[in-house]
Amino acid sequence: MEIAVRNEADICIVTVQEPRIDAAVALAFKEGVRNVTQDAPARVILDLTHVTFIDSSGLGAIVAAMKFLAPERSLVLAGLTPAVDKVFRLTRMDSVFPIFMTMEEALNAAHV
Repeated sequence: MEIAVRNEADICIVTVQEPRIDAAVALAFKEGVRNVTQDAPARVILDLTHVTFIDSSGLGAIVAAMKFLAPERSLVLAGLTPAVDKVFRLTRMDSVFPIFMTMEEALNAAHV
């Protein structure tokens, strides 16, 4: 599972570089996010722009990442592709996470 991380002011941006977050990579995703956010600032944005498929294991891994960060840090999602957005809406996970259509929107909201 390839992820990239960069810090921008008081925000940690974690970008998933793979097209899928599924059962095959869920554990590696969860561990990767934990490793790169260990000392992250209070706001973490998960950039899912490159992700075109997610299954229940992937959703579970994202929830685990949110729980790892809480309560000191918050996790917001950005750049969901239509298929991934549909999964979040169908499972009502869109009510659990703040979701932004673009990274720009997420960054603007974080700076407010």
